[in-house]
Amino acid sequence: MAVLYRKYRPQNFSEVIGQAHIVQTLINSIKNNNISHAYLFSGPRGSGKTSIARVFAKAINCQKPHDAEPCNKCSSCLEISQGNSLDLIEIDAASHRGIDDIRELKEGIKFSPVKSKYKIFIIDECHQLSKDAANALLKTLEEPPSHAMFILATTEANKMIQTIVSRCQRFDFKKLNLKELVEKLKFILKKENVKFEDATVLLIAQNARGSLRDAESLLDKCMSFSQAQPMLKAEDVKELLGIVEISQVATFFDLVVSKKAKEAIMYLNEMIEKSIDLNEFVKTFIYYLREALMLKMNPDMIHSEDSVLTKEELQKISADITKLSHREIKGMMEAFIEAENKMKYANILQLPLELAVLDIIESDENK
Repeated sequence: MAVLYRKYRPQNFSEVIGQAHIVQTLINSIKNNNISHAYLFSGPRGSGKTSIARVFAKAINCQKPHDAEPCNKCSSCLEISQGNSLDLIEIDAASHRGIDDIRELKEGIKFSPVKSKYKIFIIDECHQLSKDAANALLKTLEEPPSHAMFILATTEANKMIQTIVSRCQRFDFKKLNLKELVEKLKFILKKENVKFEDATVLLIAQNARGSLRDAESLLDKCMSFSQAQPMLKAEDVKELLGIVEISQVATFFDLVVSKKAKEAIMYLNEMIEKSIDLNEFVKTFIYYLREALMLKMNPDMIHSEDSVLTKEELQKISADITKLSHREIKGMMEAFIEAENKMKYANILQLPLELAVLDIIESDENK
């Protein structure tokens, strides 16, 4: 049985979620026969960069396209879908980052496509290419043969040499919002004939942090665990994955803001007794603090759909931070980021968090 993120990978543009601005631009370029020789897809992991690259590759090489969509029936589409097309070469720059790898690619570019209009090269994590390899790629991008197209994908465009970026048509991908993730997970569950609680889907979506691939991987684990169960329940998911609920970090935030040091430290130890992963807890808490800081700077963010928090959760944060300054929230975030780093080397895992609580409360009392 295929893992979910492969089984439900988009096969055409209409199945892509969360990147409407990019999809529409690519569709228009196909309709107008205005195809560039090089594209740069930049954005966070799990946002659909390589999935859209494959759909785009299918669409421009499709033998019977319909309204710029691939037919998914011709030999070219089927070969790309099955991963055995000779005219679509995918390279992972994380493991093929040297000058020799790019030289081999340059040799392959000279040959015309076997059966398609374009020979397409998808280079994933291209920011990891060595300096020599990147310079060799630049030369290729400057003088490519007419039958060659490059789609570069990266999570860190800032690490790429600007001359490569300038040779590409760039698209910036965004994290998926909570609503988009929830809808996709519900679609998968219904397709798989799995009964579920709405709270379960929300829990998984929130902990995916805007990454569809992470959301599907988490769901995969949960479905495997609950195969013998009549329904996928939130309690089972929390126990299986050690998932941290937003309500748990919200309670901890309230205790710290209220300067209840004893209760906050006891609460941390309760989390351990409940088998909550403290590393995940602090990661979620730092994210929660970031949302608090963003809300403090821009109260209108409460109406945004880009957050992985619900509107009710954002409203609660907004109410909790009325008496806090930007500087206080920033100081709290810095203290817990430092505590998270110290946890890697701590003999007592929760100790850095406990000390962070005391430092924050004592510094407030000494003002």
